[in-house]
Amino acid sequence: MPLIAAIDQGTTTTRFILTTLEGKVVAHAQYEHKQIMPRQGWVEHDPVEIWRNTRRAAGEAMASHDITDEDIAALGVTNQRETAVIWEKSTGKPIYNAIVWQDTRTNHDGDPARYQDRTGLLHNSYPAAPKWAWILDNVPGARDRAERGELLAGTIDTWLIWNLTGGARGDEGHEAVHVTDVTNASRTLLMDLHTLDWDDDLCRELGVPRAVLPEIRPSVGEFGVVRRRGPLSGVPITGVLGDQQAALFGQGCLDAGDAKMTYGTGLFMLLNTGTTPQFSEHGMLTTVAYHVEGEEPVYALEGSVAVGGSLIQWLRDQLGILRSAAESEKLAAEVVDSAGVVIVPAFSGLFAPRWRPDARGVVSGLTRFADRRHIARAALEATCFQTCEVVRAMEQDAKTRIAELRVDGGMTDNKLLMQMQADLLDACVARPDNIETTVMGAASAAGIGAKLIDAPLTLGETTTWHSTMAGPDRDRLIERWETAVERSYGLG
Repeated sequence: MPLIAAIDQGTTTTRFILTTLEGKVVAHAQYEHKQIMPRQGWVEHDPVEIWRNTRRAAGEAMASHDITDEDIAALGVTNQRETAVIWEKSTGKPIYNAIVWQDTRTNHDGDPARYQDRTGLLHNSYPAAPKWAWILDNVPGARDRAERGELLAGTIDTWLIWNLTGGARGDEGHEAVHVTDVTNASRTLLMDLHTLDWDDDLCRELGVPRAVLPEIRPSVGEFGVVRRRGPLSGVPITGVLGDQQAALFGQGCLDAGDAKMTYGTGLFMLLNTGTTPQFSEHGMLTTVAYHVEGEEPVYALEGSVAVGGSLIQWLRDQLGILRSAAESEKLAAEVVDSAGVVIVPAFSGLFAPRWRPDARGVVSGLTRFADRRHIARAALEATCFQTCEVVRAMEQDAKTRIAELRVDGGMTDNKLLMQMQADLLDACVARPDNIETTVMGAASAAGIGAKLIDAPLTLGETTTWHSTMAGPDRDRLIERWETAVERSYGLG
């Protein structure tokens, strides 16, 4: 029976899986990459390290179960979205590190909604286009080289596909493929949501020559064939989705009104709005959810929170309060509440629905009574509060109550967090057995694109949590959170 492969290139790790057509994962491997922070507010990755880890993960997973290239019928790719790379066409060498979606160096002082009706995005530090422009303006000679056609730009999916299909050397006489899909293109501030093509006026205004940009293709369809040298030789690439859209697809949210929340490095909620883009009045973004070749594109509203699981990483790596991420659940469960401690993790400002780039992280309510258990619980509460804000804003835009929130991502292994989320949201929280919906979404897209399957792969049974909190207790906690958030303003 053929297998489907998928690459999940995330903010902190690169994962590779092999799954059957029934959704059973038979092999996987994963590698972390370095988080490079040269200045306050700057976050970078080494694209070469990411490419190296992709090959290592694929080779290790295949070798661990003696799987050959011939066993694999299709490959899907999903990726951290707005992270921007520019490299030399002739050598494949990046001219600068990848600038990560969390990076704030390209904050914009003008009207953030100027391009929202065309792109669905706000003009701030989040999209890829200002990052590409920054690289072109700050690497000596880069802009001239771009105009001469010597450079290529892309988000991480484009970088990986270009290398997978041959890179600078090409593959048996064929040039590497320089492409992206509509979901990733919709995160750049350069694609018109209605035409699904690059907008020449936006390219000029934002300072990104169209010549460096990849071809935009549907998410589910043909992207190229993996080069003959190395693992995955000859495997067709038939599905590409940005990570949050992949999670939506993997959760089977294919009908208008379906929604999911992913708890990863950040927190990301998407609501399927059907085949017509819907624009938000409450701080949400509009994006392409997915596009199957030959069909109409499907759109979504999105609420993006910059800091989710990375708050737990901060407690572990920078402060040393936790020995492991999993310890956050154990410590938080040892106390009945946070003893008044509130953490607002505005490390790079606040994203949806507030969009306050001037906000910075705040810890309030500290007393001598508070210890690391209360801080761990406050960190989990911060995740829940931020989720609640996005859900409430999404409900206002959609004019409907979201009674069940489908969740996924690494943090959802934390059962205490899931119960706290149900309590503070006052709604059912539903989690599939397989919480790696991002990589499964990429595999599903690839399987459908290769005509191996006709629906997303199964994620197993679902576990649910329901609210056990009294209304006044919930209101008191939310009021305390909102007060702390206001104290974070104006510090950046």
